[in-house]
Amino acid sequence: MIAADIVKKLRDKTGASIMDCKKALTEAKGDENKALKILEEKDRLTAMKKSERAAGQGIIEAYIHSNKKIGVLLELKCETDFVAKNEEFKELAHDIAMHIAGMDSQDGDSLLEEPFVKDPLITVKNLIDSKIGKLGENIKIGKFIRFEL
Repeated sequence: MIAADIVKKLRDKTGASIMDCKKALTEAKGDENKALKILEEKDRLTAMKKSERAAGQGIIEAYIHSNKKIGVLLELKCETDFVAKNEEFKELAHDIAMHIAGMDSQDGDSLLEEPFVKDPLITVKNLIDSKIGKLGENIKIGKFIRFEL
């Protein structure tokens, strides 16, 4: 039996559903690190399944660094307007735009493989995959541009 506080801790850390956290912890025999790996794999598989679906909605995110000398415009796409209005989706767009500003990312393919600036233990692709798993829609990076004085 997995204690509720351990399930809650994993849910707070990952944003996965309570049932998914409980299943992952049960499969990992209570080992939090193994459960994290199980949830990451589940998100990756979910992202692969959804990758062929059209992402025709989304938002444009603008990020200006505090020194006012670096700025980014990012197009982040999803399947529906409903998800585009979701706060987690908006936060994801902001985090990716901030990452591009800090890392001087040049193109979408290399961007996905870069260690995420706020958590170098994951890549930008891992970050997006986790949101695909949570929001249930395909998410893709569209165009982006970085300006610097």
